[in-house]
Amino acid sequence: MFHHTAFASRDSAATHAFYTDAMGFKLVKVEVAPTPTGGWAKHFFYDTGGGEMIAFWELHDDSIADTWSPAISTGLGLPEWVNHLAFAAADLDDIESRKQRWLDNGHDVAEIDHRWCVSVYTMDPNGILVEFCTTTKPFTDEDHKDAERLLADPAPPVMPPPEAKFYEAQARAGAST
Repeated sequence: MFHHTAFASRDSAATHAFYTDAMGFKLVKVEVAPTPTGGWAKHFFYDTGGGEMIAFWELHDDSIADTWSPAISTGLGLPEWVNHLAFAAADLDDIESRKQRWLDNGHDVAEIDHRWCVSVYTMDPNGILVEFCTTTKPFTDEDHKDAERLLADPAPPVMPPPEAKFYEAQARAGAST
């Protein structure tokens, strides 16, 4: 269990709209404090459920170069799917509800059945891939043994990729990019 994760945001208003409207999280705390180098920062927290939170920083500090990216994967030169945030969904009905909420809020969605869990994905305004995931089968002793074997194998067999389904939000359909 974690208390919170924190990320930088270039657009606090867009971040707030996404995490309240599209994600359904509640803003619970904002702190404004000085930075160690003489600027200031706004730290805002959202309740994600189960006593855990996600937080963002709005930075106002001249000592921080303006060239940074809040995207936790592409900002580091990695594909967007590498570093991402996965939130728990209760079950497949919850997955469907989360997917529809994102679509209703103008966010395109990818859905993947990973053979042991089902996930839906969209991008937040900071370029961070977010996911809701639900486990669809219990883990067995055989799963544990297989996981240990595959982790230790320097050249493990590669399985075929799961099929992805893509859903385009109606609010964005036909919009130019």
